[in-house]
Amino acid sequence: MNNDFIMPAPPFPRTPAEEEKLRGRLSGFKIGYDEGYLRGRLAILDGRPEEPIAVRNIHIMYVASGKGYPYSPLDDAVLSGLQKLVTQVTITDVRQNLVELADAQRPDLMLVLDGMDLPLEQIATLRARGIKTAIWLTDDPYYTDFTMRIVAHYDYVFTLELNCVEIYRGLGCKEVHNLPFAAHREHYRPTTGRSPVSRDISFIGSAYWNRISFFREIMPELMSYNTIINGIWWDRLPEAPLYGDRIEIGKWMSPQETALTYSGSKIVINLHRSHVDDIVNNNKLLIPAASPNPRTFEIAASGSLQLCDARDDLGSFYKIGEEIDTFTTPQEMMDKIRYYLTHEEERREMVLRAFERTLKDHTYTKRLNKLLTVIYG
Repeated sequence: MNNDFIMPAPPFPRTPAEEEKLRGRLSGFKIGYDEGYLRGRLAILDGRPEEPIAVRNIHIMYVASGKGYPYSPLDDAVLSGLQKLVTQVTITDVRQNLVELADAQRPDLMLVLDGMDLPLEQIATLRARGIKTAIWLTDDPYYTDFTMRIVAHYDYVFTLELNCVEIYRGLGCKEVHNLPFAAHREHYRPTTGRSPVSRDISFIGSAYWNRISFFREIMPELMSYNTIINGIWWDRLPEAPLYGDRIEIGKWMSPQETALTYSGSKIVINLHRSHVDDIVNNNKLLIPAASPNPRTFEIAASGSLQLCDARDDLGSFYKIGEEIDTFTTPQEMMDKIRYYLTHEEERREMVLRAFERTLKDHTYTKRLNKLLTVIYG
């Protein structure tokens, strides 16, 4: 006897309207299931404790950028990581008298974020008193005209950009290391319940001219989806008025709001700024950018599929085609958008792999532990 359940046929043939309604209901069930399954698995991964790292008996004086937003979230991330890794952290910023503070606190290491507004004579005095000094540069290679003037004043230089390492070594810096930023889990994490944001595609970032040029080519097709663009300077885009509030102009989003948006988007575009821009860059040597921006790790930590413009060093951090996908032209990006919006299971599995990889390798705790290992072994 065949025990398979067979749904009885309706007593009367369905009308076209009834068939359409039924298909819509089944589609809604499928979408809801897929969304719930993804968020459930993200919640399980997100609930795992971070791998413990031994605390070092070190006193660090952390010198914040002093520039306010958008640098202040980076300060929060670095400070939080340090407090998990060393026995004492004294926080200050570039506007304070660091020599007086160091005389009173006697730190083992002074770690400076950005440092472009810090008087160099204070660094020299601290080094003369036997205090190790390190700088973590925030904007390489876009402001190398300035950073090349200051790096030789520090014992240790950490740069986001791989292509800056040999440049700084050529200036006489013996200890130069590539150390990109990461994902701060207190800011960037997935929404594991029902998300208040629901988008097909998001892009969050300033309208640098290379981005304007890139998006203009495919704007009608890109905006045919549920796509929203947020950031400053988007009034540069001539077609912006055609899309109303779907292009939000002139707003800085907080990390928490950004993470919520990433997590509520099926696909997030990550298009890096160009190293060639006479208006906003200070990079006379035209040092090319190979390393990923902080957004790369923040998108992955928020539980969304990321399409990123190809960079030479990106494969050092994520497996291309498995954890993150890339594009080199506007049309290739659109081809991949169409693909992933119609292949839910592949999109979902890539999201999960990227999220797990980020938690394992790309948190600020891991980055700062690497920094301390360089300095202290």
